[in-house]
Amino acid sequence: MIPPAVEPPSASSPRRATEGLFSLFSQLSSHRLVGQPWAISSFLLLCLLIFLKIPPYFPAGGVRRPPVSACDYSYGRWVVDKSRPLRTYTEDCPFLDPGFRCRRNGRRDDDYVKWRWQPDRCDLPRFNASDVMERIRNGRIVFAGDSIGRNHWESLVCLLARAVGNQSSIYEENGNPITKHKGYLSIRFSGHNLTVEYYRTPFLVTVGRPPADSPPGVRKTVRVDRLHWRSRQWVGADLLVFNAGHWWNRDKIFKMGCYFQEGDHVNTTMDVREAFRRSLQTWKRWVLRKVDQRRSYVFFRSFSPVHFSGGTWDKGGHCNLSKVPDTNLTATEQPEPWTNRAILKAVEQVGAGNGRATFLNITYLTWLRKDGHPSNHREPGTPVPFPQDCSHWCLPGVPDAWNELLYAHLLLMGRQ
Repeated sequence: MIPPAVEPPSASSPRRATEGLFSLFSQLSSHRLVGQPWAISSFLLLCLLIFLKIPPYFPAGGVRRPPVSACDYSYGRWVVDKSRPLRTYTEDCPFLDPGFRCRRNGRRDDDYVKWRWQPDRCDLPRFNASDVMERIRNGRIVFAGDSIGRNHWESLVCLLARAVGNQSSIYEENGNPITKHKGYLSIRFSGHNLTVEYYRTPFLVTVGRPPADSPPGVRKTVRVDRLHWRSRQWVGADLLVFNAGHWWNRDKIFKMGCYFQEGDHVNTTMDVREAFRRSLQTWKRWVLRKVDQRRSYVFFRSFSPVHFSGGTWDKGGHCNLSKVPDTNLTATEQPEPWTNRAILKAVEQVGAGNGRATFLNITYLTWLRKDGHPSNHREPGTPVPFPQDCSHWCLPGVPDAWNELLYAHLLLMGRQ
């Protein structure tokens, strides 16, 4: 789990929690505060929080964590909800990529759509598409990131489209088909004068040709100090949802002759983690300079886990045997992805700079859903033999819960 900004003695260790409470009590006594009513109340409240395992609310700049009276929507369990398919869209939604239509591509079971995310100690507000469109009427929603971000974007488009009576009033502005081969797509909901846009930017920063005097073997460079050129089109959006991480690994970067560049200098020794951190600093500066903090809301979604068993994606890894969510995992059994820690730090820095950004943490709830991938149900025309897809998600499916969390956070913020 990502720790809160200030952490009380751990409730997962009774001995450590007890020692922490005695230490706090001693400090109060040494300052002769133990007899003060406010001190006693604060001490008892802290005891209650620790033993109920409720994280306290400590705001850190502009980072929004739910208050004690609400909950952390990111942690909970999946529960069976057989009526869920009746309340959501189907694979007939015209804005779905063929690769995400798992039933149409041969998947026989449909149990993966009959699960609902249930946060601990509270309920997740039911997604209200009409409310979302009314709140952002005459506005823009922008998704920028990799193909998992496209998964997320398509889910939102279909969730919103279901609430529109006249389906012909919804269309892709440039007449483009919904396919992974397009780097920019914009769905217009003309009845609300609203666009929901997707920009394919796997690194968020610019990737291009290296300088002429680059070392041998450098075929491309990732410009960690320059945000993607599409970023000029993001300015003015009412809601921005970013994601990054899946392309930030040695296999996807160095094996294709790609290295990192700052200014005119190509650095062939910079490691992937440092480059990712520097690219996030570039993103942070853009948010603080270009986003209207009075009207725009910025989210950075956490890492979406992959579920390859028995090998990597290109060496026989599979996930087609999983039919139900995991129910025996705890948050501490899965290591926090290093990308999440870097993203959270950048989001906190936006807040420290008087900006407004939110870390949308979907990692834990997604860890549990190894049953929700396309696996061997690939889109027609995929060359055989093909690797299983244990990275993306069937739609309808898991990304719908991500949008439910997004909506819940908007409600908590009181967006008017």
